Amino acid sequence: MKKMKKTNVIKKLVNCGLITLVGFNLFTGCIKLVPDLTEDYSVSFQVGLPLDLNGYYHLNMDRTRWQTLHRVSGVVTDGYGDFVEVFWVEWESDLYWYLGDTLGYVVTQYLNNNVVYVAVDTSYMIGFNGLEVPTSNVLSYSNSYGQLSNMIAPVKSMIGDTLRLTARWYNGEETFDIVLD
Repeated sequence: MKKMKKTNVIKKLVNCGLITLVGFNLFTGCIKLVPDLTEDYSVSFQVGLPLDLNGYYHLNMDRTRWQTLHRVSGVVTDGYGDFVEVFWVEWESDLYWYLGDTLGYVVTQYLNNNVVYVAVDTSYMIGFNGLEVPTSNVLSYSNSYGQLSNMIAPVKSMIGDTLRLTARWYNGEETFDIVLD
């Protein structure tokens, strides 16, 4: 009798579970929770520099500094106009410069009894001779607002040259010609 009672309880639990499962499936809608993945992405860039009639951008170089920094930004959206996060864009510039044998130096100072700084040691950071330095970052990812950023940093010796900056992504490419004035 006890075994029969246990079997009936198990049958009731199984039936109740099946009824609940079927009922849950009937009362939940057929709403698609995950949208279709689209590969139709739109990438638009804002160079932030004046554009001449020939299609060249112009960057005024800071003649008081070795490098002039400038940000090129962009926005990535999908086919529905929503922002795309973690969109990979590779950047390439045609201009490079080379480091000499000394990157810089560190001066060790302390205050003496007369509260005057005294330099006791100068350490030079050496061993960088011939190191090629690109004028652009090589990679950027979009943030949760679809925003991309890339920094370019041409140097003083490039004044008068034209920097060709190329952005590449999985199915597209865009090139910007920037005259370094």
